[in-house]
Amino acid sequence: MIGRSDETLLRTMLDQMRHRGPDDLGVHLDDHMAIGQTRLSIIDVKGGKQPIYNEEGDGLVVCNGEIYNHQALRARLTSHSFRTRSDTETVLHLFEDKREKAVDFLDGMFAFAVTKGGNLLLARDRLGVKPLYYAEDDGVFYFASEMKGLLKATDDIHEFPPGHYYTCSNGFQRYYSIPDFQDMILTQEEAIQKIREELVRAVENRLMSDVPVGVYLSGGLDSSIVAALAKKTLPELYTFSVGVRGSRDLEHAALVAEHLGTNHHQYVYGDDEVIEILRDVIYFLESFDFALVRSAIPNFFVSRLARGIAKVILTGEGADEVFSGYDYLKQIPPEQLHQELWRITSGLHNLNLQRTDRMTMAHSIEGRVPFLDTGFLNLASGVPLELKLGPERTEKWILRAGFKDTLPPAVVWRKKEKFSQGAGSMLYLKSYAEKQITDRELEKEREGKPWVRSKEELLYFRIFSEFYPEHLVRNLGQTRDVDAL
Repeated sequence: MIGRSDETLLRTMLDQMRHRGPDDLGVHLDDHMAIGQTRLSIIDVKGGKQPIYNEEGDGLVVCNGEIYNHQALRARLTSHSFRTRSDTETVLHLFEDKREKAVDFLDGMFAFAVTKGGNLLLARDRLGVKPLYYAEDDGVFYFASEMKGLLKATDDIHEFPPGHYYTCSNGFQRYYSIPDFQDMILTQEEAIQKIREELVRAVENRLMSDVPVGVYLSGGLDSSIVAALAKKTLPELYTFSVGVRGSRDLEHAALVAEHLGTNHHQYVYGDDEVIEILRDVIYFLESFDFALVRSAIPNFFVSRLARGIAKVILTGEGADEVFSGYDYLKQIPPEQLHQELWRITSGLHNLNLQRTDRMTMAHSIEGRVPFLDTGFLNLASGVPLELKLGPERTEKWILRAGFKDTLPPAVVWRKKEKFSQGAGSMLYLKSYAEKQITDRELEKEREGKPWVRSKEELLYFRIFSEFYPEHLVRNLGQTRDVDAL
């Protein structure tokens, strides 16, 4: 919080987010501000305690996330004396040299606050992989990684937009925009070569860790590609899969794990377990969107499965948006499809990325998304539509063609399924909601809540309202797109 120094309130706010960082807790207080961080130790486990201070002690930084190019940046910051091996310290010294322009040099996923001499820079990564919220109340500026932390101070909460930074003097400033999707001059051979090169680089960057690394393996194309590329670098790669008994995800994930030789773990859950964890899922997810909650159920289970085995997890998020992987996209005319891909990619921070972050962090795990590496995204946004859909409008065709020699054919050419469908939780949740809510209840509730679209969503909204004020729905203005989940 800026403009107020209240240690009791700060620690109360931090207590609400200890799941995000159970390894350590650090606070800074002075006459004008109170800043704290709950740490999940990934890089420089013993020495990277936050806040991290500069050499003179008049500047500090707290950061949630990872700076993948911190070693290269560190080599250029020769005028500074580094006290840790942490990537977070790089942000502080870069700010000292570049001020707000520091964000232009960072390759990573992050939400950070850095201060020096009364100047504050608050920033969120380009696509919003890492969450950030803020509030202003009675002259005090608050910020936190989750809404539940800020609710201890105020309920007038807003989302900090991706690709923006904030300074006290200039307010919010955009520093990144997702590139336009448009056909560039790329042959099929060129596209395959460049996609493989850029994705290998993106995956390798995200293996940066001082703790065990794993992959969430649904048995679909995207996560299987990530696992295959990660396995080339990591001899001991952990993979994780969940589903109901007989689910297709479990079957295909086991096939990929055997093919790659990973240390594979799976968990079979029952219908009753889905209901048992529903309240926890909605609480941590901070959303009642019924498609998002559905898909968060298996994410919750797989994160729980991975806890204690791997602390860093790679996922296949983003490939469907970038490479036209959803069925509904096939119905969109080519002249409009590029814009739709741009739209759903731009909304990921409120949907799939929110789900990934909250479900992993609920179990003190860090999720990383190589398909949304900005360098890879710049390339993929220019791949022609005819290569993304391919012959007979096969979704993600160029990815399938590019990695057909890496994975079993049954996985390469597997039809896209929603995570909740492949894992087996979708139909049971819908049936359960039908039994809990009558037609009359739904009709009455929808009169004042236009965002409630079904009995299932009304059920989730009621649970959401136990934890969060209803007006946050309007404040946050989250993009809600059933088809893109």
